Amino acid sequence: MKLRLAIFALASLFAAAAAQAQQREYIVLVGGPSLHEWEQYKAQPHDHWWANFVHAARVRTQELRAQLGPDAFITWLVYRPGYIDRGQQEGHDLIANINSVRDKYNLHLVYFDRGGDVVNYLNNGQPRERVKICGFEYFGHSNKACFLFDYSNVIDSASKAWLHESELRRIDRHDFVRDAYVKSWGCHTGESMSKLWREATGTKMWGAIGKTDYSTGDLPALSSVGGKWVY
Repeated sequence: MKLRLAIFALASLFAAAAAQAQQREYIVLVGGPSLHEWEQYKAQPHDHWWANFVHAARVRTQELRAQLGPDAFITWLVYRPGYIDRGQQEGHDLIANINSVRDKYNLHLVYFDRGGDVVNYLNNGQPRERVKICGFEYFGHSNKACFLFDYSNVIDSASKAWLHESELRRIDRHDFVRDAYVKSWGCHTGESMSKLWREATGTKMWGAIGKTDYSTGDLPALSSVGGKWVY
């Protein structure tokens, strides 16, 4: 009996040590804004403000800091070319502005240049046997099948940098903890991409049926008649 108790106590000790050794990372993915040259003549132009996505991500990060604490491992993945291009339009160093958010909220900030960089970071940005992803949220342009990181930035009403639902199978499902919270705040994600995300990763991704509105000054709101969040 004593031996069984000793073995049980030892196993519990090892389990506790393993849990302590495993870290958790919360990832906030931020796409880039459109440019005035492509949007100025549209009836409903996009991104009047360069910080549409950055501000919404910042609001969410404030919530996460309150929930998870000052030392929680929060990473921002930001599409750098979009903010360099928009900075030239604005006449300001927008990268420096984003860096200031990193400093204020104690973030791990990683800039990326291509859509494939996102998958590479999810799989290899941290040693995933020890650092699991407990949350993943996207702020940016999207359609039902794709995160559009540079929508209307290089090409009018199109993108050259994206993450398509057909690429989700490249994500290692072991990157995530079982109860990871995943949400896309972009338009239309819940109409197709959420389903393929779950098939690829084993985690539910909340997404919108219809459009989302980033002009609220807060987190994006559903803006289509009959719009709703689904996974």
